Amino acid sequence: MNAEESRTSACGRPCSSGSTEHTANRRHMLQSALAFAIAGVLPMSRAALAAGNVTRLVLVHGRSQQGKDPAALRAEWMDALRRGARTLGHALPVGIEVVLPFYGDALEAFTEQYDIPLTADVQTRGAAIDEDFLAFQAEIAESVRQSAGISDELVDAEYGPNPRQKGPLNWEWVQAILRAIDKHGGGMSQSALELFTRDVFLYTTRAGVRDEIDRIVASQVTEAPTVVIGHSLGSVVAYNILRSDRRSLNIPLFVTVGSPLGIRAIRDQLRPLRFPPPVQAWYNAFDRRDVVALHSLDATNFPVVPAIDNNPTVKNHTANRHGIVGYLDDPDVVRHILDALSV
Repeated sequence: MNAEESRTSACGRPCSSGSTEHTANRRHMLQSALAFAIAGVLPMSRAALAAGNVTRLVLVHGRSQQGKDPAALRAEWMDALRRGARTLGHALPVGIEVVLPFYGDALEAFTEQYDIPLTADVQTRGAAIDEDFLAFQAEIAESVRQSAGISDELVDAEYGPNPRQKGPLNWEWVQAILRAIDKHGGGMSQSALELFTRDVFLYTTRAGVRDEIDRIVASQVTEAPTVVIGHSLGSVVAYNILRSDRRSLNIPLFVTVGSPLGIRAIRDQLRPLRFPPPVQAWYNAFDRRDVVALHSLDATNFPVVPAIDNNPTVKNHTANRHGIVGYLDDPDVVRHILDALSV
């Protein structure tokens, strides 16, 4: 069948690819496929996603971005995506609006306002301990320790002959776990893990922090068909917005990379868990060596329906296995994004 015959059979008469009836038929096919997918009868295919004519790409960054130029940060993400696309012999489509809502400076201002001391600072600063944060940090540190296969003996060696009872509210014991992770955990330093934990704690437990960061990010998410990519803390922010936003959002694909959503201490702050209503497909990719992305977002660690598509095979080439560029130039990650951006 030649191109003219194909157009004739699709419309019932000779027609152009831009005809009104062809567009209506295409929209009807997408709506029908989506209805079946929601009903659990038919999975949402990549072809159906592509038929949604995605026009926007929203990039939600993680922590430790304060003081950076948002335009340079956006360029870093896009350069990594282009590099990944080239490995597949493709290029990113033209005409896609790309936005990166920048909340790095706002988060830094909140960390200064709340001034929560890290365990490493308690003794040197003589600061009062925030027990809620200490317990939160201890739970994450223990999850990281177990996932990294760090033995009790290695932690005991860091704790030394300390007579104080071991436990989550003993800041010296928590610090010993963090030091053991620093030495034996495969790339994430003690200070980086403490800072990450503090910032996630502020976002998930302090309503004022969460509301302001959500406002910044949500202001750049419109009702146009949009692919959303969230990295690290940004995946938590993006998830919280997409599950609760009351607008008629249209998210054919939600991508999370290096996400800590599977950590119990974090997901417990986001209950009740649910699959974000405007999201048609959720793809989660991580490197098993990334201590921030401890767990697959599966039925055990993030029970939602429909199930999240998990890819634990990424080989993140950045020093701590958590960097964004080491995720965005991964062939499988890029393939999912390109499929959704195809028009």
